[in-house]
Amino acid sequence: QVQLVESGGGLVQPGGSLRLSCAASGSIFSIYAMAWYRQAPGKQRDMVAVIASGDTNYADSVKGRFTISRDNAKNTVYLQMNSLKPEDTAVYYCSADVTPHGDYAGDYWGQGTQVTVSS
Repeated sequence: QVQLVESGGGLVQPGGSLRLSCAASGSIFSIYAMAWYRQAPGKQRDMVAVIASGDTNYADSVKGRFTISRDNAKNTVYLQMNSLKPEDTAVYYCSADVTPHGDYAGDYWGQGTQVTVSS
C-alpha cells in the first residue's frame, strides 16, 4: 500500500512564503511524475506544478513564484511558494505516479493541506 502525506500548509500574509512537503511511503518500486494540485472552494482541482525526469512544468498563474523540487532518495516532493497572493488560497494536494512492488503503476493522492493567504 502506498501513502502520500503532505505537510507545511498554514496561514501566511500576502507576499509571504511557505514550503510544502509531500512524502510517499509504502511498498514503492518506482515513482515517475510527482505533482502539486490545488482546489479553492467552489472551483475545480487544477495542476500547479509537476516534475518528472528532472523536467518541470508550472501553471501560468504561479510561474516565477513557485518552485517544485524532489528528493528521489526520500520519495519526497516539495513546493516552495514565494510572493503568495490571496488567490493562492486553496487546499493543496500532492499526486504521484507510483509503481508499487508487484503491481501496476497508478496515481496516488495525499489528503491535502490548507494554504490560506490573508492579512
